[in-house]
Amino acid sequence: MSDTANLAAKMDIDEAEIDEGLYSRQLYVLGHEAMKKMAASNVLIVGLNGLGAEIAKNVCLAGVKSVTLYDPEPVTLQDLSSQYLLREEDIGKPRAAATLPRLSELNAYVPVRNLGGRSGQEISVDMIQPFQVVVLCGASYEKQLEINDWTHANGVHFISAEARGLFGSVFNDFGPKFTCVDTTGEQALTGMIVSVDKDKEGLVTCLDETRHGLEDGDFVTFTEVQGMEELNGCKPRKISVKGPYTFTIGDTSDFGDYTRGGIFHQVKMPKIIEFASKSLRESLKSPEFFITDFAKFDRPATLHAGFQALSRFKKQHQRLPRARNPDDAAAFVSLAKKIDADADEKVLTELAYQATGDLSPIIAVIGGFVAQEALKACSAKFHPMVQHMFFDSLESLPSTLPTEEDCKPIGSRYDGQIAVFGKEFQEKIAGHRQFLVGAGAIGCEMLKNWSMMGLATGPDGKIHVTDLDTIEKSNLNRQFLFRPKDLGKFKSEVAAAAVSEMNPALEGHILCKQEPVGQSTENVFDDDFFGALDGVTNALDNVAARQYMDQRCILYEKPLLESGTMGTKGNVQVVIPHLTESYSSSQDPPEKQTLSCTVKNFPNAITHTIEWARQEFDAMFVKPIESVNQYLSEPNYLENSLKYSGQQRELVEQIVSYLVSNRPLTFEECIVWARLQFEEKFNNAIRQLLHSLPKDHLTSTGQPFWSGPKRAPDPLAFNSSDPAHLAFIVAAANLHAFNYGLRGETDPSAFKKVADSIIVPEFMPKSGVKIQINENDTVERATSDSDDLNDLVKKLPPPSSLAGFRLTPVEFEKDDDTNHHIDFITAASNLRALNYKIPVADRHATKQIAGKIIPAIATTTALVVGLVCLELYKIIDGKRKLEEYKNGFVNLALPFFGFSEPIAAIKNKFGNTEWTLWDRIEFNNDPTLKEFIQWFRSTHALDVTMVSQGVSMLWSSFTDRKKSAERLPMKFSKLVEHVSKRPIPPHTKHLLVEVMLMDEEGEDVEVPFILVRI
Repeated sequence: MSDTANLAAKMDIDEAEIDEGLYSRQLYVLGHEAMKKMAASNVLIVGLNGLGAEIAKNVCLAGVKSVTLYDPEPVTLQDLSSQYLLREEDIGKPRAAATLPRLSELNAYVPVRNLGGRSGQEISVDMIQPFQVVVLCGASYEKQLEINDWTHANGVHFISAEARGLFGSVFNDFGPKFTCVDTTGEQALTGMIVSVDKDKEGLVTCLDETRHGLEDGDFVTFTEVQGMEELNGCKPRKISVKGPYTFTIGDTSDFGDYTRGGIFHQVKMPKIIEFASKSLRESLKSPEFFITDFAKFDRPATLHAGFQALSRFKKQHQRLPRARNPDDAAAFVSLAKKIDADADEKVLTELAYQATGDLSPIIAVIGGFVAQEALKACSAKFHPMVQHMFFDSLESLPSTLPTEEDCKPIGSRYDGQIAVFGKEFQEKIAGHRQFLVGAGAIGCEMLKNWSMMGLATGPDGKIHVTDLDTIEKSNLNRQFLFRPKDLGKFKSEVAAAAVSEMNPALEGHILCKQEPVGQSTENVFDDDFFGALDGVTNALDNVAARQYMDQRCILYEKPLLESGTMGTKGNVQVVIPHLTESYSSSQDPPEKQTLSCTVKNFPNAITHTIEWARQEFDAMFVKPIESVNQYLSEPNYLENSLKYSGQQRELVEQIVSYLVSNRPLTFEECIVWARLQFEEKFNNAIRQLLHSLPKDHLTSTGQPFWSGPKRAPDPLAFNSSDPAHLAFIVAAANLHAFNYGLRGETDPSAFKKVADSIIVPEFMPKSGVKIQINENDTVERATSDSDDLNDLVKKLPPPSSLAGFRLTPVEFEKDDDTNHHIDFITAASNLRALNYKIPVADRHATKQIAGKIIPAIATTTALVVGLVCLELYKIIDGKRKLEEYKNGFVNLALPFFGFSEPIAAIKNKFGNTEWTLWDRIEFNNDPTLKEFIQWFRSTHALDVTMVSQGVSMLWSSFTDRKKSAERLPMKFSKLVEHVSKRPIPPHTKHLLVEVMLMDEEGEDVEVPFILVRI
């Protein structure tokens, strides 16, 4: 007991401040409060096989107070099937002790400890007492019951989990009552209101621009309500939805009369989740199942009996059922049927056959899920799973099932996989050739799984991985193959080296590149490259690259595995040639854009002021600098710009300002410039707006102009003692100095001294200035006569007098906390928010919106990649039925799993020819244009009316006779070079050609894409 007490004392360390640089993407998922709770939680993980290691990895990355390991059993060769934190030299060492050093490297903020023990010694109740969360991996049901009886009685959160072949099981018990502070993790809703009825059931009506999005039972409070002031800051009121723009809030009959304005704010109320007071002992008798696949609705009950029977079989025989052994399976099924006579015998038999199986993809799915449940227990954020989860992916089995002989262990690190798929299929896995596009969070997890699976480890196997990015600090929180020492190195190289160390058989089988995928690198990723692949796996973070790779996979007829995550949500899509639709076949609706007049003159939300500040960043530190550099380096730049630009005066004034009148020679002059910018943007511009549209201004219908979404602003008077004001000066001055290569400064006293000494010119409002009120209003540009413009141009020095002189534009980088970029945007946005009385946002929130950061957490990534790899088994097997594949969607916050068959490729028809997006019309041997046109006429009775390639129009029915006569006899390659006036690159072996075709009735006809081989 004294050792346990000492451990408890050791764990009682002060909570460290959250490192936003490391945890930034995760903070956008969990929030500061949840992470502070996690930083006070000590987690014990018992059982350091592959599943225990996966859970420990995810929990360490997330940032709890401490992680303690317990597994004194010796490492075996079979552990290497999925335990990627072990190496061959660890065989024979205690599992926890061998795992600890590599686990400790993942997060310097999380101490990892070994609880010790000796081989054969199981965990006991007296060892678990210092911990807030206890996770048992692969423990017998007897042991689970013993530990859970104590945790349930003593308010300790308990999770047990196991993975057997293609099956997984999880049980949660967070005590009789568990308080969840936020069940979904979705952003709290907010919206403007236009009326509140004075009634027993006060009806609130929202502005009809956007739906309120609330649900029955949600709670709201209010701000800025005029008249019915009792609502402002009121205790959260429960709502009842009456329509997309209306809801009731209960009795308002004793309140004042509503006059105008107001904003509702959704309040996330804590929810007490009752686990029906069920411990594991009670729950075994009357379980509550969490369904992971509604197509397998009856399966949880069978597996509930099956996993208990496995535990009993192991106790009786001192081992698990042997792979594909019918005698063991029969004995096991008999045990299971005693628990549940209705259990499905086929499923039970498969569970027996696979009981010794150890598959990295299943471990990734179960380990990601369990780790998130452990974090829920620590943080009270998101809804826990209630209460038993069973998962399987029997569809991943090969179409030709392996024999018992084929599944016997061979003394290999892949024995855990061979037990499920057989030796023959293992050789298929080893010979596979995959292209991984991206080596970030998804890419790291993918390579880890592939290394454990032995993918591409055979003589002909190859993994190509490309990623142009280098490693940054914020990557370390979920891209677990990277360490602090790797900062600045290429992701693809570091990731490949890390997984080659996990499985040395990959040495020489992973080829790294740093090129992006796109038209510019088609000489690298060419026909020969794609011809040598068996498939492509995307691990990308943007839609454009995904769509490009989708098009390449269609062109080369390669299977594509597509996945993505956003916070606790993740999805998997399988694209199979000549079977499914492609990634680009369906798209998300475009993001709603904020109207430019709202951003420019009428912001009403912090997102509007952040967008404005981001635009100002470019307008102050990027675009003018680029214009100056173009003026200095491009002959006739001004002449050409004045000819084609509608903003001649603005452009010339900008160059004069940055190159002549406001060109600083000292940093002090940068401070002066920043102070004058403050005056212009947060005082003068607002005063001009109010001069043009006074606060008492009425619309043409007699309504107050400044009402509803239009908030009347107030100018800001500069005060150097106000931190928000000074923050703008510091950031703007430093960025201006960067443009001119001057050394910056951060001492506030230096800025205060200069800023307070400046005499700011008196502002005189202009009359007749037209304000853009609606999106369709024309924006007035300053006009000037040519003499006036010429006088401005004369102020510019000739470029030859400044030979070699260039300014340095700022390149926006959100993750460098020392470069003043996010500091400027935060300061500018918040000052504008103060102008318009909009609640300000902190730097962290501003960074997410300005940097368009996608929230991310390691648990979701691990789970989604596990699902991808379960589909990869099917691709390696060459399955050809749509129902054998599964697209998946998960949300770990709720939690929710949804699976569906991929959508079949849509069939089209022209004439008697049926085709899908996977079909193509091919022309070989570089035909002439005439032969091309004649083929459509003679083969399909179709007339070609237009032919184009890329951006070049090659021919059309209205091309004049002389050009037609010249082009029709030309070979396609020569024709393309002739029209585009550019040689075809040497690596190009085919051309994608677009045509417009017409049938004999004059109707347009759509055909598959056309490939001309040259």
